[in-house]
Amino acid sequence: MTEARLPALFVAGAGLMGSGIAQTAIQSGLDVQLCDARPGAASSALDQVWRRLERAEERGTLGVGEAARARSRLHVAEGPGDASTSDVVIEAITEELETKLGFWRELDRLCPEATLFASNTSSIPITRLAAATERPDRFIGMHFYSPVPLMKLVELVRGVLTSEQTFDSIEALARRMGKTPVNSADSPGFIGNRILIPYLNEAILALQEGIGTAADIDSVAKLGFLHPMGPLELADFIGLDVILGICRVMYQGLHDPRYAPNPLLERLVEAGQLGRKSGRGFHSYPRAD
Repeated sequence: MTEARLPALFVAGAGLMGSGIAQTAIQSGLDVQLCDARPGAASSALDQVWRRLERAEERGTLGVGEAARARSRLHVAEGPGDASTSDVVIEAITEELETKLGFWRELDRLCPEATLFASNTSSIPITRLAAATERPDRFIGMHFYSPVPLMKLVELVRGVLTSEQTFDSIEALARRMGKTPVNSADSPGFIGNRILIPYLNEAILALQEGIGTAADIDSVAKLGFLHPMGPLELADFIGLDVILGICRVMYQGLHDPRYAPNPLLERLVEAGQLGRKSGRGFHSYPRAD
């Protein structure tokens, strides 16, 4: 990336994280191609982003005409091949190792040598993902926090071979997107989930042992710790399947019981109770119209 031209982004994954990354980027003046392997998912995400931008303009948090200008910078990619015209690929697909490795092998074949690769993985070691490519020096972790348009933090994670030039370029990109980057070592879960997962696991264990109801446990965190959201509400917001996947990766990498998946969490995921996105997790949620 050079100072003379803003980088063009290719965002893979049109779920909550990918669409949030795309929205943040276009609001920062960047051009984005959004891609998803699920038919129609990227187009649906584009419509959701457009509605969020319109509401922001109606509330006055965006200036008149800014929503339309931002939307004009977001495009639905026809497929992974469109990444060949981008300067940076940001991957936000499912948190599953083999799926990510397959994605990066394909993108490594399709993209020019100069294209930088960034994974939004929340737990998988960056060095392991970078090893699937022929450009480990141009591969980095770029872990955003949800909801991406609102949360300022992004964890930047160097793999063993990530170059300083790659780090500097992605750090500049994060700042361009209005984020505050922090530097994390390439350890399972990085900084955020290293702290968060034991907290969530302990809250789930308290529920499992009947120490308090889900509402009681969340109220203690909100009223006693001044957290904006209780731990069980937060788990529902992130997605219980996502939390379970993070626990498995971290336990496999660290062999520390603090990160072992809780049996209650596993049962809820097996039952399809994934949190807000399914309408029920530790709490129940009304379905959107």
